[in-house]
Amino acid sequence: MGLSERATSALAVVAGQLPGGGEDRPGQVEMAQAVADAITAETHLVTSAGTGTGKSLAYLVPAVLSGKRTVVSTATKALQDQLANKDLPFLQEHLDTPFEYAVLKGRSNYVCRQRLSELDDDGQQLGLDVTDDVVDADDLDEILTWVKTTKTGDRAELPIEPSGRTWAAVSVGPTECPGAAKCPKGGECFAEMARHRSADADIVVVNTYLYALDLVTDGVILGEHDVAIIDEAHQIEDIVAGAAGFELTGARLRNLAITIKSIIADDDLVADLIDIGEQLSQDLEPHMGNRLDDDLDDDLSRSLNRARDRANRALDALRKIPKESKAEIIGRKERATQAAGHLVMDIDIALDMVEGTVAWVEGQRNPSLKVASIDVSGVLSDSLWSTRTAILTSATIPANLGGRIGLTDFPHTQIDVGSPFDFENAGLLYCAAHMPDPRSGDYRDALHAEIESLIMAAGGRTLVLFTSWRAMNLAKEHMLDRIPYTLLAQGDSPKQVLMDNFSEDEESVLFATMSFWQGIDVPGRALSCVIIDRLPFPRPDDPLLGARRDLIGAAAFREIDLPRASMLLAQGAGRLIRSADDRGVVAVLDSRLSTSKSYRWDLIKALPPLRRTKSRDETIEFLKTIRDS
Repeated sequence: MGLSERATSALAVVAGQLPGGGEDRPGQVEMAQAVADAITAETHLVTSAGTGTGKSLAYLVPAVLSGKRTVVSTATKALQDQLANKDLPFLQEHLDTPFEYAVLKGRSNYVCRQRLSELDDDGQQLGLDVTDDVVDADDLDEILTWVKTTKTGDRAELPIEPSGRTWAAVSVGPTECPGAAKCPKGGECFAEMARHRSADADIVVVNTYLYALDLVTDGVILGEHDVAIIDEAHQIEDIVAGAAGFELTGARLRNLAITIKSIIADDDLVADLIDIGEQLSQDLEPHMGNRLDDDLDDDLSRSLNRARDRANRALDALRKIPKESKAEIIGRKERATQAAGHLVMDIDIALDMVEGTVAWVEGQRNPSLKVASIDVSGVLSDSLWSTRTAILTSATIPANLGGRIGLTDFPHTQIDVGSPFDFENAGLLYCAAHMPDPRSGDYRDALHAEIESLIMAAGGRTLVLFTSWRAMNLAKEHMLDRIPYTLLAQGDSPKQVLMDNFSEDEESVLFATMSFWQGIDVPGRALSCVIIDRLPFPRPDDPLLGARRDLIGAAAFREIDLPRASMLLAQGAGRLIRSADDRGVVAVLDSRLSTSKSYRWDLIKALPPLRRTKSRDETIEFLKTIRDS
């Protein structure tokens, strides 16, 4: 019996063990068979799998049965947690094939034993007084207690959420860690133990950024594997572009100074590192939000050259530390050497931009110079498509994704298994054709009035997705005293707290921006209306997309902007119908979805096949019917 037939039979068995005996999901079976065929033929598969398909079981079952070492990457923590805490344990229990799985995270997610060993008797990191940042003493005490019993050192298992500064004091990033061989605590390193567990596992779950780092570093993180499954694959191009680049901040110099001060008696060097870190931040500020030209301005170029000089001076000083020094000194030395070396390399690239990369500055209080690859097709072709079977899946796959990432040059199959939900009877897609053009002066008042009417008709139970923080805050200010429902807004509380409150308070309303357009799952009556303020076309001045537009030329709108807007719009609309019993309205308050002759059908075809209407009255009545049912 071939892998496809075995996967089909096994899937039926495990699905029957789901609560309620499972549901009939033809799309799940079709996807599982396609995954099995791709693994058997050692080709690639791109599959769109709509909400409710059960795509995780559709790819996990054939992957486990194949006996091939598989890495599954996800772009969101929610899906990673679902795989690790729900789907894989379920399969271990019900699938008649034994297997082991592991979750591997980036190094900075694990507490560093070496940094803990460097704490002084008062529980403080030596040298922390170099900056204005303060380590929270209570958080540090909790970590020191927890580390005595934890088996993983994983931050996610901490009983508290430590401050960012506190966690930074007890962890290391990839540009700081010298590796187990050079670290005094390398033999008991939590991150290394996690890597060893993953090396012995049949299925390894990682986030997509870590997988991208593995690709651009020639597999040093994950090692050999036969199959790569990229879930939420619509984000792969941007994530790989970021992983192939880096960011420069004043904080990198200040952090280097902290370590240097604790092991080298050179106050001038420490002061110089701090000063140039502050100067770099100041010289980046005028470029905030802008793409940088190949020729940097004099101030920024001068700061970068000075930063490189100070980092090289630090390297020279670090080399003079005797090899027979105490273990904690050697640990700091190796970490500082690693950080300074990466800093010098990154500055060199920033000063003499490599062809095919783009640089820009982002951030508000802490500006960051970011560098990313414009075209990632070469990296993916060399490190992924030509080396192993790849399964790409998402609820929304842009039509031109394969071409963008170089997959079209390799044998592959692309399918769409749809969704088991009856969208046409479950809800409405309301295209507000009467609304003013979003670029007109009277749009804002019309938008606020329309949002209020829809919220009232739905009885709360509404998620309003905005394309900008400014639009969200203006609508929030307008609506606070005008609706009789709890109004939750992004930024008021942590994301998970907002989601919990929104789900538990059935009549509440949630206002949010782009990070809530995907990965949000609120089935049931708590969500019966999703409002989208305007079509999510990317900003014309987005630095990375601007570089891609320049590369493509006249076809940029159809190759870059339209597919991205289609994907985001579909992701936002996909928040509505999350179970077979859900009903509701997706309201797009941008008349261009109804009036644009050149691209509206590209957008509509990407959306769930809800029944469409332009009638405001029909939409209001439908929402009232759901509210009162």
